[in-house]
Amino acid sequence: MQENMTALVSAFARAWHTEHALLPVHADPLAKQFLGEHDYALIGQHMAQGIDFFSPGFEGNDEDALAHIVTHHLAPSPVGRSAFWEDALKTAVSLGTTQLLILGAGYETFPYRQPEWSKKLTIFELDRTEEQQAKLLRLENTGISIPNNVCHIAADLTDPDWTAPLLAAGFSKNKTTFCCLMGLTYYLPRAEFPRIIDALGERMPQGSSLVFDYPTPRLSQPQIDLAQGAGEPIRGLYTFREMETLLPRRGFLVYEHLTPADITARFFASHNAVSPHPTMEAASGVNYCLAVKKDPGP
Repeated sequence: MQENMTALVSAFARAWHTEHALLPVHADPLAKQFLGEHDYALIGQHMAQGIDFFSPGFEGNDEDALAHIVTHHLAPSPVGRSAFWEDALKTAVSLGTTQLLILGAGYETFPYRQPEWSKKLTIFELDRTEEQQAKLLRLENTGISIPNNVCHIAADLTDPDWTAPLLAAGFSKNKTTFCCLMGLTYYLPRAEFPRIIDALGERMPQGSSLVFDYPTPRLSQPQIDLAQGAGEPIRGLYTFREMETLLPRRGFLVYEHLTPADITARFFASHNAVSPHPTMEAASGVNYCLAVKKDPGP
């Protein structure tokens, strides 16, 4: 079975960062188990051998090369966005959210390492059939159990009827929902993102939340090349002004918006204080957004 390379590398970066950082930006204690020792080592070896792609002229052994690649290129995006969306989810749960929907779930592990505060949620993971099959196989092979409150949905978000299997699986349009679209907008055709937000706006009640990251025109060429090399080219870049227009038209108001400088200051500062050599910074050209469904009023 052909696996999604972006999902594999993201899981590897979370696992390596958790294992090696003195104070992780975000810890994912299941990521390494999910990959398994063999694949974890194999991905690390392949990454280290690709140092010339990331940093031509780099001097050091394979261990140094891998540390450089993960710290500067692979880990900032997955660990930063995990820190952001899980913090936002915790706040939403404290305010009454009872459903979690993860779109394009990939190899996300939150549903299998749930903290106590999240265990009353009903969690829906949605991804394409091949991605779901690969994930379920890994869960089985690595002995990670699936909690009773987790449901896997196979659907393609570019299918106009993608919400049908979600609703058939028990997703309620009447329960306050937190929807995570982190790591997704990069790979959607530009016309699809508004359609997905439309569908969510029609199926989530007032007080529900959306959280997502999105690439801007400041995205660097190496980031674009890395996505292309993984077989998932960047399909669209967005500006904050576009988001300010797109979201309210669909019933969502921007509650929080973070630039790379904001993300670095909030989520990377503590890590950098204890590990200043090298420091980590949020991915350039990528913003985070939290939006809330609001009644527009009379």
